[in-house]
Amino acid sequence: VQLVESGGGLVQPGGSLRLSCVVSGFTISGYHMSWYRQAPGKERELVATISNSGGITDYADSVKGRFTISRDNAKNTVYLQMNSLKFEDTAMYYCNAPYVPVMRSKWGQGTQVTVSE
Repeated sequence: VQLVESGGGLVQPGGSLRLSCVVSGFTISGYHMSWYRQAPGKERELVATISNSGGITDYADSVKGRFTISRDNAKNTVYLQMNSLKFEDTAMYYCNAPYVPVMRSKWGQGTQVTVSE
């Protein structure tokens, strides 16, 4: 199983980024998928979750109204559109399948998002 996150970068406050997570060795279509983030010195936190069909989404209060999670099951890929970025969004971002026990030890390298002037 491989999870490959990409799309991060350096962006000014108020800017936007679109993250992608391509999954191989595991078919995501039957499972909820989530984005997580971890800032330096902090624990990993759940950012957003999407149901297997994409019809239901849920967000951390800190990103609600600014981030949008989506998925393309045909491409085995999950996305995170991030708008109106704030300094506090700076973190390494990861995706995973939150309710699949075998995936709990499978993490990608993440993609770094840095919000700075």
